[in-house]
Amino acid sequence: MKSDLLARYAGLAPVIPVLTVDRLDMAVPLARTLVEAGLPVIEITLRTPAALAAMEAVARDVPEAVVAAGTVVRPDHIRQVVDAGARLIVTPGTSPAMAAALADAAIPVMPAAATPSEALHLLELGFTVQKFFPAEASGGTAWLRAVSAPVPEVRFCPTGGIDMRSAPGFLACPNVLCVGGSWMMPKDALAAGDWPRIGALAREAAALRPG
Repeated sequence: MKSDLLARYAGLAPVIPVLTVDRLDMAVPLARTLVEAGLPVIEITLRTPAALAAMEAVARDVPEAVVAAGTVVRPDHIRQVVDAGARLIVTPGTSPAMAAALADAAIPVMPAAATPSEALHLLELGFTVQKFFPAEASGGTAWLRAVSAPVPEVRFCPTGGIDMRSAPGFLACPNVLCVGGSWMMPKDALAAGDWPRIGALAREAAALRPG
């Protein structure tokens, strides 16, 4: 089942790096650096013109990476990212129409919720693993602990405002499988192509443990 595969992906590492790729030539070396550091699930957001080409390049040249397509907000995005080689879809929010389209997607989906009502609606459609976004702005660990009792079936990947300092607190929540973030890829390190620095930060993130 797609839900089982999604849970397996979410359990591969404690952190999912979230990439916004401005330069296509950086996508493959960055993905290789992250995978070698122990972060195999890599979210590439649909926020730049290079995003789909970056997914294709990483899926082709870094086969050990699990390419997740992020910022999927329209039904037509679903086919585009599947064709680009994505193995997982992630949304920043989920309208009713989008939720219905995602339920029929050919690959696993981690739709986003920011309220209990949204989480329950997605659960009704079979989504037992959900993104919690924007995590820090929406209540952080207090929200997650509060919702764990009334919605115990759902496991979350909190994303948004999380860094190395706050990640352990999120991972300690019983309903959290992993977290998402970009702190292991500082802008100056990306601009310089400083893969050793990014690799060191990624290894630090990969050493975190849920629970």
